[in-house]
Amino acid sequence: MQIIIVGCGNVGTTIAQQLSKEGHNITVIDMDGHKVEAVANHYDVMGIVGNGASFSVQNEAGIEKADLMIAVTASDELNMLSCLIAKKAGDCSTIARVRNPLYNKEIAFIKEELGLSMVINPEYAAACEIARLLKFPSAIKVDTFAKGRMELLKCKLNEGSVLHGRPLTYLSSGLHCDVLICTVQRGEEVFIPDGNFELREKDVISVVASPKKANEFFRKIGMATNRIKSCMIIGGGETTYYLAQQLLPMGIEIKIIEQNKERCNELSELLPQALVIHGDGTDRNLLYEEGLPRIHAFVSWTSMDEENIMLSLFAKSVSKAKTITKVHRIDYDEIIENLDLGSVLYPKNITAEYILQYVRARQNSIGSNIETLYQLIEDKVEALEFRVSKQSKLVGVPLKELRLKENLLIAGINRKRISITPGGQDTIEVGDTVVVVTTNQGFHDLEDILR
Repeated sequence: MQIIIVGCGNVGTTIAQQLSKEGHNITVIDMDGHKVEAVANHYDVMGIVGNGASFSVQNEAGIEKADLMIAVTASDELNMLSCLIAKKAGDCSTIARVRNPLYNKEIAFIKEELGLSMVINPEYAAACEIARLLKFPSAIKVDTFAKGRMELLKCKLNEGSVLHGRPLTYLSSGLHCDVLICTVQRGEEVFIPDGNFELREKDVISVVASPKKANEFFRKIGMATNRIKSCMIIGGGETTYYLAQQLLPMGIEIKIIEQNKERCNELSELLPQALVIHGDGTDRNLLYEEGLPRIHAFVSWTSMDEENIMLSLFAKSVSKAKTITKVHRIDYDEIIENLDLGSVLYPKNITAEYILQYVRARQNSIGSNIETLYQLIEDKVEALEFRVSKQSKLVGVPLKELRLKENLLIAGINRKRISITPGGQDTIEVGDTVVVVTTNQGFHDLEDILR
């Protein structure tokens, strides 16, 4: 596909990297020449310096032949205008990043009137991911499929875990749990295990199950399933606002610490049920005064990665809180893996996953469509949910008879609001959604799972 990306910030760069790797022809536009040069040199894409909302600049980028325009600059208005001009000039599909809470209430109207294919709000998407994590305190990451009826939870096995040295068959034979472990990360190695695979303490596992069955599994292996009752958030940006909106109706006590006094006043008006504190979130005395040692969840969401990392490490050292850490730069990956930070979220990756999902679905041609896509372990494992829309060679065939590619697992089948943990005798039927976990990259259609 011919794709134009306006904006070479964190999100734009991540999208360019992912889509270029999948073989698309990418052109990036930004007013900052240094950013354009850096992206063009790193990821083998075309670069143009200029205003993405300019018709002449879009013309230079080849808008007439483009299949998709993605506008992800820091300005909502510039993103929407870029997409509107692209729609008129090239009649291509358009995706805009729109972050302002004011616009968030009018998304349906904006999308329809501007003819946008997709509107993405990274802050709202990040807030939804944090809220999901707080429902499962033991999970490092939570992804949902089948409109929330099936969840994929990543967690780290404790030292002395009951699963240490046990094969995966023990889950059903010993624990009587109807869950599926679809990936195991052990140091640098990643496995898609079979029933004989033996687990070890400190393994990072990904579990597919319904919310109820996942809770039962965590309880039986001795991991926390207690409901979170209080949450402290450092940083009062848009993500914090969206997150508090989701947590307050759940009866969770919210404390927000923000340095900017004007922003504190805004949040106090917008979130009257939350306690908004004007102060420095890195002040240890302030954190103690506000009850950090007794807090159930701690979200470090400032604009500085180093600050977020240090705050989460401090919270871990003085409390039993579930910690969630915001990180922008991937340069810290190797260091972060060796630190006990709890859940680490990269906002740009959340946005990139949504866009990648849309692009893959656009390329579909055989009769199934990508509903959901997640990068479980960055650049190593993907989880995809396909909807089976019409007859294909997979329909009606017992799974054990399918010639599947290596390093691949059919992790779940959802049929008429029922989630099935698949066995060899189960079949895929028209109307199902099917969850596939694989180390193979670039699947566009369910039939790509076959050899």
